[in-house]
Amino acid sequence: MNTNRQWLLSKRPQGIVGKDNFEYTETPIPAPEEGQVLVRNLFLSFDPTQRGWMEDRESYLPPVGLGDPMRAGSIGQVADSMHPDFAKGDIVQTTGGWQDFTLSSPNVGPMGLTKVPEGIPPEMMLSVLGVTGLTAYFGLLDLGEPKEGETVLVSGAAGATGSVAGQIAKLKGCRVVGIAGGPEKCKWLVEEAGFDDAIDYKSEDVNARIGETCPNKVDVFFDNVGGDILEAALNHINLKARVVLCGGISGYNATAPIPGPSNIMNLVIMRARMEGFIVIDYMPRAGEAIADMMGWIQAGQLKYQVDMQEGFDNIPDTLNRLFTGKNIGKQLLKIADPS
Repeated sequence: MNTNRQWLLSKRPQGIVGKDNFEYTETPIPAPEEGQVLVRNLFLSFDPTQRGWMEDRESYLPPVGLGDPMRAGSIGQVADSMHPDFAKGDIVQTTGGWQDFTLSSPNVGPMGLTKVPEGIPPEMMLSVLGVTGLTAYFGLLDLGEPKEGETVLVSGAAGATGSVAGQIAKLKGCRVVGIAGGPEKCKWLVEEAGFDDAIDYKSEDVNARIGETCPNKVDVFFDNVGGDILEAALNHINLKARVVLCGGISGYNATAPIPGPSNIMNLVIMRARMEGFIVIDYMPRAGEAIADMMGWIQAGQLKYQVDMQEGFDNIPDTLNRLFTGKNIGKQLLKIADPS
């Protein structure tokens, strides 16, 4: 390969993200300078938060600039190194973006540059042991503080984060109910992931079904969706409940602000707490989460799904799978095999 293929952000989205928001180009492969590593991307991660990175607004990370490669987490292989800790051929994790090659270094960017531990598959490092798994772990345990015997409700429960959050709640002795879209996802939650029950928001009355499946009300609500589902959950919170705001995918493509829940006073009446978080604040503690989750995986107590697409040309369309409900589990795309 003599050029660096890239998908650049060419237009900020209005509503649903489409291929017309990006421009394909080819540029020379960059050369690393002192302290830098040239990484050849092999796998890309797709996450709902990428939609927010395209907006020209203040957030926990600066927006992707127009004309810049779209930001994305990646697993790659070191193609050239000017850093003493990395050698050609090393498999690494970084924020590689939508391109074949990226320059990276350990202390630059939201993910820096780290080696993938030997024996761990790349798809595991980008899913259950990656940002989505860490989000579930810290969001549920640090903010949700689930206790044995409590009821935990999870929205977006068949996704990469929600499915892990629900399974961790089960490991902590909770009753767990998941909200997902479609019978296939709901079946997987109950039969494979071990949830006690599942609600199909596409065909069921979510508010009524929360009441039926959570007869003792909800002690912890782990929310990935927002909107009407958040409002329905707040109708059923228990005294001293904890509402963990992880994401709000129902409104990411909205062209006007989504109204807030009309029943927000339930938090006051039930003396409950609602709190948001961003996983990058917990990255210094990633080791403890990875150790726990790896133990659960090896013991067969934690399951995960990967939706693997392939091909550089399919990158923009793969992002859109997140917002149309086509993905089951963590959305990834394979660009190339290691050399």
